[in-house]
Amino acid sequence: MTAVAIDVGPTIGAPTGIGRFVSQLLDALGTLPEPPDMHRYVLSFRARLPDGVRRLPYPAGATLRAWGRGDHPRARRPLAGAEVVHGTNYVVPPSGLPSVVTVHDCSFLTHPALVNSTVRAFAPVLQRAVDRGAWVHTPSVFVARQVGELLGTARVRVIPHGPPDPVTAPEGVAPLPGLEGRPYVLAVGTREPRKNLTRLVEAFGLLHTEHPELALVLVGQDGPDRPNIDAALAALAPPAAEQVLLTDWVSEDQRAGVLAGACVLAYPSLDEGFGFPLLEAMQAGVPVVAAAAGAIPEVAGDAALLVDPHDPGALAAALVAAATDDEVRGRLVAAGQARLAAFSWPASAGAFAALYRDAAMEGPS
Repeated sequence: MTAVAIDVGPTIGAPTGIGRFVSQLLDALGTLPEPPDMHRYVLSFRARLPDGVRRLPYPAGATLRAWGRGDHPRARRPLAGAEVVHGTNYVVPPSGLPSVVTVHDCSFLTHPALVNSTVRAFAPVLQRAVDRGAWVHTPSVFVARQVGELLGTARVRVIPHGPPDPVTAPEGVAPLPGLEGRPYVLAVGTREPRKNLTRLVEAFGLLHTEHPELALVLVGQDGPDRPNIDAALAALAPPAAEQVLLTDWVSEDQRAGVLAGACVLAYPSLDEGFGFPLLEAMQAGVPVVAAAAGAIPEVAGDAALLVDPHDPGALAAALVAAATDDEVRGRLVAAGQARLAAFSWPASAGAFAALYRDAAMEGPS
C-alpha cells in the first residue's frame, strides 16, 4: 500500500472540472482491491477544511512565488507519513519526496496573456518540479506532447479521466426561467478567453435569422472575458440578443436538467486538455458541436461535429445541423454512447496506483 499525499484543494468551493477530477479519482482509488493510503492536503490559509484534510501552513500567494524561485519552504514535515506527493492542479510542493503533478492543459504556457496572474505563477513552479524529477500526469496524448516540448521532460504518464458521475434532475426541480419548452444551444464553462464564447455568440447571431426558435444558454462563472462577451451580445440584432440567457453556476440538479433539456452542446474552446462537458453531453444523449482544437478531437472521436473555432459561419452551420437534422442528431447521440466506453474511472484509478508505486520506488531525495 502506497501512502500518497494528494492536493484536494480543487474540491473545495464552487465545483469545477478539476474538482470533479479529484473527487472522482479519490472515490475510484478507494474501490481498488489494494487502495493507496491517501493523505489529503490543501495549500490555503482561508478555506474551511473537511475533517481529515491537513493544511500546509503557508500563505498561498507568497508561497507560489517562492516555489517559482527555489525549493523553500519545503513541505516535508507537513506531509509526514507520505511516500509520494500528488499535486492535482499544476503545483506540487518541494518536499524531497517523489512527486506527481497533474497538468490539465498547457494554455497557461502557450497563451499566458489569456490567463490571470495566479495561473501564470504556476509556470515557474511547475518547471522547477519537473527539473526536480517529478512525474507529470496528463489526461490526454495532446497535452503529453505539449508537456514534453514545453517543459523538456519524458517523465509523462497519460491517464484519461473517467466519465463524470451522471446526475439526473429530480422531479420538481424547475428549469431556468425562460427555458420551459424552448429549444436551446447550451455552453458550459467559465467566461475566460480560452472558452471562445464571443465567437459562439457571433455564430448564434448568424443562425438566429433563419432559426428564431433557438435560444442560447451560457452557464458558468464570470471571468476575464465577460466584457468581450457583453460586447458580442450588444452587437447582436435585438431579436437574437433577447434569446440569450447568461447564468452563473447552478446547482448540480439544475445543471443536469439544463443539460438534458438542451438540443445541442456547444464546446468551441480554443484549447482544452480533456473536456468533461463532452462526456456529460454524451451521457445525457445530447449532440455535441465542438472545436477541432486541443485535445477535443482526441476525446470526442466521431461523437461530435468538429469545426474551426475561429470560423463563426462554420460553427453556426454545425449547430443548425446538430439541432435540427434528425439524422445527424441520431448519429451523434449513438456515437456518443459508444464513445463513453473508452473512459473508465476504475481503469484510471488502476493506472494512478501503478504510477504512485513506480514513483515511490524511487525513494526520497
